[in-house]
Amino acid sequence: MVKKRAIVKVVLLQIQTMPSKKYSDHIKVIAFDADDTLWVNEPYFQEMEKACGELYKDIVSHEEFGRRLYQTEIENLPLYGFGSKGFLLCMLETAMKLDGESPSSQRLNEIFKLGKELMAKPVVLLDGVREVLETLQHHFRLIVVTKGDLLEQERKLRRSGLESYFHHIEIASDKKENDYRKLLNHLDCTPEEFLMIGNSLKSDILPVLALNGHAIYIPYHVTWIHEKVSEPVEHANYAKVDSLREILPLFEFY
Repeated sequence: MVKKRAIVKVVLLQIQTMPSKKYSDHIKVIAFDADDTLWVNEPYFQEMEKACGELYKDIVSHEEFGRRLYQTEIENLPLYGFGSKGFLLCMLETAMKLDGESPSSQRLNEIFKLGKELMAKPVVLLDGVREVLETLQHHFRLIVVTKGDLLEQERKLRRSGLESYFHHIEIASDKKENDYRKLLNHLDCTPEEFLMIGNSLKSDILPVLALNGHAIYIPYHVTWIHEKVSEPVEHANYAKVDSLREILPLFEFY
């Protein structure tokens, strides 16, 4: 009897955590984040950080290397923005500080090599991406809203083979509330007609909800610490699913 009650409790909990919202015809524009929503990104950055940390393990631990790198990234965000080039510059700056007055040309050359490899990584689509876009394109205007280096993001989109699905591509220096407000004005779209889908609560979800738009959060298994938010999200226009395919049942036409 105890076991049966436990099973029922688990099932009820699963039902309660499933989004029940249905998106109707009032949604006109659906925006997708790119990195770690449409294709793999953050694991490549973490691989490079790990490889560079290994180069300096005789000076600091991997954890300390990561801490110093992140501090350098945050200091340089206003200057470099987001993307592989800024990440490489921050990696080099961190390495040179660790080397002190005797920088190792061998280690710096290796970091340059790793940086170029990062920029040349293949675009690997996440599961269900093409199926979801193929389904939704017949019902909504689809757009991409991503932040980062213009040339890098354009190159990724081109390699992805997804360009034809999108009505508009927005590559922004950041994704804050005012950035979304400007985008909505450009699209002639009200917040109530706009749905954002992404893996970052900080960049994809909270700014849109603040405008009273709609947002679906799809967590990715790794997230850059700068994009993490600890507080729970509570908003009538918010939904959370575990994979991109799970958004389709949230639409009335499906």
